[in-house]
Amino acid sequence: MSMRKRFPTAMILLAVLFVLIQWAPLAVFFFFLQAVIIVSLIEFYNLARKKKLQPQPLIGILMALLLSASFFFKALPFGIALFGGLLLAGLYFLITFNTIEKAMVFPASFSITVLGAIYISFTLNHFYPLQAERGPYYLYFLLAVIFLGDSGAYLFGYLLGRHKMTPVASPNKTWEGSLGGILFACLGAIAVRLLLLKEIGLGEAVLCGVLVHAVAQVSDPLESLFKRAVGVKDSSNILPGHGGFLDRVDSLLLAVPFYYYFIHYFWK
Repeated sequence: MSMRKRFPTAMILLAVLFVLIQWAPLAVFFFFLQAVIIVSLIEFYNLARKKKLQPQPLIGILMALLLSASFFFKALPFGIALFGGLLLAGLYFLITFNTIEKAMVFPASFSITVLGAIYISFTLNHFYPLQAERGPYYLYFLLAVIFLGDSGAYLFGYLLGRHKMTPVASPNKTWEGSLGGILFACLGAIAVRLLLLKEIGLGEAVLCGVLVHAVAQVSDPLESLFKRAVGVKDSSNILPGHGGFLDRVDSLLLAVPFYYYFIHYFWK
């Protein structure tokens, strides 16, 4: 993709992200997060449609928002929200999939609809408790580890890449790039720790950076498998030079919840 398209889009996204993290009220931050989740979920369902899996976007979005509500309202446990979403989906499919022809595609349609809601809403919603409980600096740590790690992986892969890491999911990813990503993630973790999180031990910061980016290197090609299955490079073209929102959050889908639980249990 042309850097002339990528750079302006990246600068706008980073500026919006910085303003939201640094100054936006928690409610505004949460509702912006829901917009990203909904758009990403629609892109996910559009990928599934290319394989004729017949996802049901409306019920998937409602289930995703119900799961989101459990993060925003402490009185709503996640287990109850998940059960409510499954019950809602079950009722919807029982009522609408009422012919033999529809019954033939029910298993795939139900599975991909529910999976999409959980895969995208449950994971990305961990941004909210991170912001609410820990504040901006901890989000900057996460984003520095992910973004610098991705840059390092690209640089090392471009210059030194020889051995394919996930040839089916992401043909351009190499083990050399992976090591470069880990190295740059460590540098990002050290920089944010020295500047903003001095209460965290240096060793703890480095270990967290390594583990978070290792998880991100699983999350990224996992999302790519969905795109390879339908033969497309990007989930959409909504972001000039960057593809879709799902393409931008692919590394974060597993990395955000991992980071949240890691610091919750190991960083007191």
